[in-house]
Amino acid sequence: MKLMHDRSLFVLFFVSFFIPSICAQEADSVSYPSMKISGTLKNKFEYASETGMSRFSVRNSRIGASGNINSFSGYKAQVELSNEGRFEVLDLSGSLKPVDGLSLTLGQTSVPIFNQYIVSPSEMMFANRAFIGKYFLSTRDLGFRADYEFKIGSVPSSFELGIYNGNTINDPVWRDRLSYGARLAVGSMKGFRSTIKYYDYQNEDIHYLFYGADLRYEARNWKLETEIMKRDSRVEAESDMLSYYFQGAYFIPLTKSRFFDRLVPAARWDAIDKNPDNKGFDVNRLTVGLGFAFEQKNISSILRLDYEWYFIENELDILNKYPEMDSDKFTVELVFTF
Repeated sequence: MKLMHDRSLFVLFFVSFFIPSICAQEADSVSYPSMKISGTLKNKFEYASETGMSRFSVRNSRIGASGNINSFSGYKAQVELSNEGRFEVLDLSGSLKPVDGLSLTLGQTSVPIFNQYIVSPSEMMFANRAFIGKYFLSTRDLGFRADYEFKIGSVPSSFELGIYNGNTINDPVWRDRLSYGARLAVGSMKGFRSTIKYYDYQNEDIHYLFYGADLRYEARNWKLETEIMKRDSRVEAESDMLSYYFQGAYFIPLTKSRFFDRLVPAARWDAIDKNPDNKGFDVNRLTVGLGFAFEQKNISSILRLDYEWYFIENELDILNKYPEMDSDKFTVELVFTF
């Protein structure tokens, strides 16, 4: 009951404070301070064909505010009202921009290893994340991150460097060893883009080294993306892990539809392995999907129909918490993003 009360207070605070602030900002046309409200609502139905079980769920219900206080400082705050029934604080950070292209962020923020289009509910191509985005590491931590944007010739590029507690989110623990990572990105989201990344993650119980690379190409009406990531364990109790994915989508305009403006067929092959001594990957998965999407000025939506086929060579503990996890599945998902 206390958790529900806390959620209600947060929503009431958000509506009573942030929304009037936006209206006042638009009316006065003031550049600073600025505020942008964003959110994602992700609802879905799943049917596991191997067990005959089904369920409805609210997978994500995110809401947040971000903006600039003046020309050299900004902020970001985001919460998850219901992550499979759990309330979570995701982003709480402030940034300073001392020179053009450089941003220094302190607080609870993202680690420089994951692509947003793999882990963010508003940008994902499928109802369920790729193995890389789900089973390797939390996407956020408490710490410090420096981002620098520059050009290699005429190619836009960026470099990220971060230092973190190494205990994921919402837990400001004391550490004698901090986690750190870096990522170099070359290219833009339109056309070719590639990144390489490294992350040293450690706390009292575990010590992992993550490293990987990705490559993507996006044209006007299609895109292809691929990534590989390795986790090396420095403790005997945990095993190494290797995963990759290859995915693509095509965007077909619908000019005569009353409800949608794009049809989005998509396909993904991903695999994960925790037994490097065995040949091949422990689990492979094929996902095919068909999306019905529309976009307006301040909101976008997509209705997805996905089906997943699992090809299992060796059972994995991370996929065996309940029978439906590695069962072939049909998913209907409705996502609203604003």
